[in-house]
Amino acid sequence: MTDRDADAALDRAAEEALALFADDRRTAGDRRENHVRRPQRASDLAETVRWNVADWAAEDWGGPAPHDAHDGADSPSSSSSESSGPESGRSDGPAKGSSFNDELFNSDPFSEEPPADRPAPDDRSRRPDSSTKSTPPTKSTPPTKSTQPTEPDQPTEPDQPGQPAVVPNEAPEARAHATPWHAARTAAARAAQPLPSVVRPLGDALGQALAEPLAALTDLPSFDTSAMDGWAVAGPGPWRLPSEDATPEGSGTGILAGHAEAAPLSDGDAVRIATGARVPPGATAVLRSEHGKVRGEGRELYASRHITQGQDIRPRGQECRRGDALLPAGALVTPVVLGLAAAAGYDELTVTSRPRAEVLVLGDELLRAGLPHDGRIRDALGPLLGPWLRALGAEVVATRHVGDDPEALHTAVSASTADVVVTTGGTAAGPVDHVHPTLRRLGAEQLVDGVEVRPGHPMLLARLAPGRYLVGLPGNPLAAVSGLLTLAEPLLRTLSARPAPPPYRARLTEAVQGHPVDTRLIPVVYQHGDRARPLRFHGPAMLRGIAAADALAVVPPGGADQGAEAEILDLPWTADGIGISADTTTGTGGAP
Repeated sequence: MTDRDADAALDRAAEEALALFADDRRTAGDRRENHVRRPQRASDLAETVRWNVADWAAEDWGGPAPHDAHDGADSPSSSSSESSGPESGRSDGPAKGSSFNDELFNSDPFSEEPPADRPAPDDRSRRPDSSTKSTPPTKSTPPTKSTQPTEPDQPTEPDQPGQPAVVPNEAPEARAHATPWHAARTAAARAAQPLPSVVRPLGDALGQALAEPLAALTDLPSFDTSAMDGWAVAGPGPWRLPSEDATPEGSGTGILAGHAEAAPLSDGDAVRIATGARVPPGATAVLRSEHGKVRGEGRELYASRHITQGQDIRPRGQECRRGDALLPAGALVTPVVLGLAAAAGYDELTVTSRPRAEVLVLGDELLRAGLPHDGRIRDALGPLLGPWLRALGAEVVATRHVGDDPEALHTAVSASTADVVVTTGGTAAGPVDHVHPTLRRLGAEQLVDGVEVRPGHPMLLARLAPGRYLVGLPGNPLAAVSGLLTLAEPLLRTLSARPAPPPYRARLTEAVQGHPVDTRLIPVVYQHGDRARPLRFHGPAMLRGIAAADALAVVPPGGADQGAEAEILDLPWTADGIGISADTTTGTGGAP
């Protein structure tokens, strides 16, 4: 048989297999046949069929994919709760055996180079027999909970450019409605309107946005002020000093800050003055203490260097005049803004209300104290989310634990009075993923359902009612952080009327492997000002990398070369450090 005959036979076998599955999909009312990987060459057909069969087997029959099937940590079959190790009950990825994990972390299904255990498209000697048709595996009962693939000891990102990285699974149903990452952030920012304004004492306004411009209530400074300790002098020197009895205030210490206006100075006179004190009428300059010398039994003052008119005097209104605009509406109230407002005469500020947020940590397997045991793991998101949301301008009213019970979740969400409810886990379609059914039951409007980003693509944003929202974060810790930056941050920024940080970019010190379709968020540290070094340990269940990070780099589909500029997302505490404090509102909605 010639090569042409062999290719024709392969074509016929592959088309029959594709037709078989397409008929099955149409019968079941599923439109996912449009997402079949189409081969580019006839010699790729048999291999393509085998990979698509692996996809459908894992998704439709609930069974594990073959050893050489592809996978990802954030596939839509992701489970509902966070995980930090092999004892986890749920994850952002489907269940796989240890042999599959070995391939997952050592091969790239989207690489041009096929793994050693999979024949290259042009290797006819290792090609599957074209006479054998692919048949779907027998359906099996879905597991009660999926298990997290074991985290590798090494990072999922290659240390050297050119090495394959882990590329998550392209599950067909995810691509049908997932929103591009930048579009998802824009949708979250536009989903709400700023909350009403309130009047707060200065000490309570930190971290909120000004609801109206800040205008000066007085001149700053409100009188001519000495900028240095020294002598107020009138005219050219040398100058006459008063005797101790003739010294203003009668104490020999001269003019002090906070005292009433002193007597005017005549030309040729001088008097001691302290920093911040009101300059007496007639004074033309302040001579610094280190530049003056007293002679003639303490009655004559000489200057060791030339002084100019107005030297070291802060004139009235130098900083602003009464009524001047100091800051626009929307400016973030930082500690310095509080000081400026106080100096300008304010006791209170009109600011945009702080959005109220409630955190619901979902999962029966989560422990709140002690070491992991008996298949249960520590809750990493409960301690993390409250302070992070406060740093984003929210008032966290409660952090509660809710078990894997649809009724408990429905009750918790429907009873919440917070502006934003933040859930962790349960955003996929597994047997204990109850967020989507709860939203349908509440008649919520789904605004974002899945985002083209890794980690964390099964995140969501929904409008529960006018002015009330739910942000559904994936259960894996780093995937949840991705959801915070993608959906929660823009939403809370709009609600609190906080200004958007100016965009900026930094050059990557190393190449970063990209996902074929999705954006990737990679923890980085700053180096030499305009450079960012990607960090290791950035798997969906890992927090080790971001704990040491200054920011996250936004890596577009396809990856970024060494030296390429990447968009940078600052972490809240590296951007402004506002509002981070201990969470004292943890509830008791679950067993420890």
